[in-house]
Amino acid sequence: MRDCIVIGSGVAGLRAAIELNTLNLDIAIYTKDSAKESNTNYAQGGIAVCLSKDDNFDLHIKDTLVAGAGLCNKKSVEILVKEGADRVKELINWGCKFDKNENGELNFTREAAHSVNRVLHANGDATGAEIERALLSKAHTENIEINEHYRLLDLIVENKKIVGAKFHNLQNNTLEYIYAKSVILATGGYAAIYKHTTNPSITTGDGIASAFLAGCTVEDMEFVQFHPTALNYKKAPSFLLSESMRGEGAILINDKGERFMEKYSKHLELAPRDIVARSIFSEMQNNLKDHVYLDISHLDSDFVRKRFPTIYNECLKYGLDITKEPIPVSPAAHYTMGGIKTDVNCKTNINGLFACGECACNGVHGANRLASNSMLE
Repeated sequence: MRDCIVIGSGVAGLRAAIELNTLNLDIAIYTKDSAKESNTNYAQGGIAVCLSKDDNFDLHIKDTLVAGAGLCNKKSVEILVKEGADRVKELINWGCKFDKNENGELNFTREAAHSVNRVLHANGDATGAEIERALLSKAHTENIEINEHYRLLDLIVENKKIVGAKFHNLQNNTLEYIYAKSVILATGGYAAIYKHTTNPSITTGDGIASAFLAGCTVEDMEFVQFHPTALNYKKAPSFLLSESMRGEGAILINDKGERFMEKYSKHLELAPRDIVARSIFSEMQNNLKDHVYLDISHLDSDFVRKRFPTIYNECLKYGLDITKEPIPVSPAAHYTMGGIKTDVNCKTNINGLFACGECACNGVHGANRLASNSMLE
């Protein structure tokens, strides 16, 4: 029997395993697909953190609480913001390369509902992939065992105590029972159950479902965040067009070429995600269209290509040039605020079972997550 198994290999699972490894425990990671295939790897915009001289903890806490529509757990938010800065410094020390400005300083950008520029990004719009790379590199350096293509089926509970998990080994099509004194679920959310989603197909809430069936309390499952701007074009997938595009000056227009966010919020395109998504939906309904347009073509084309290389190249695959034309977009399921109820130490109501990251619900995001707080969590 192992001391602990971590289920999931995104930022939450990898960081948990790295910390456990410092305690000389017998641990292993089990993950549904390849180690890097997770929501983390697809995250574009960045990671929100209070490290800029123009920022402070109180501002970040306030922005998070406002975005959460009054339903955040303030204690969770304070831990996120105040401890997050050291965790990001740690990531940098482990080799994570965030973008820097011409002076060699960390380059902060702004996203919706942030009062100051506090979002770090990497390789323009591939922040998640860089964080995943750095954490996987650290895990490999520490010789942490990672078992790929293990799909969680059930948690094994005896006398209200976790004792392991049942997996479908997808490589050899067998069932495997892995026993452990404790289990950490870091299995992500469930946004891929929606027809229109920015998530990879593996994001189907396996961990949340298994925990619920095992007797865990789940909460806030109705709070699903729809990202306002996903590509909506012919047979193209609902590819995420990062909020940081609007942070850099992109605007939303309807099919008549009219900028419309002024009708819905004084914050315009940088209102909280739920407000922008509902505003877009209203425009779509009012104009009997299935999309609006995101326009960044008024900015310098070289800047746009350098700042958003992933988005630029993905859109080009479908004959769309973001430097020259507005791009059709509509809301798509993106993030799940609800999940397995935990305290601030990630404990569930089952002894020995913990949950962290998107599959967990500790109240840090309330009813609507502040942009780029997910990576920090």
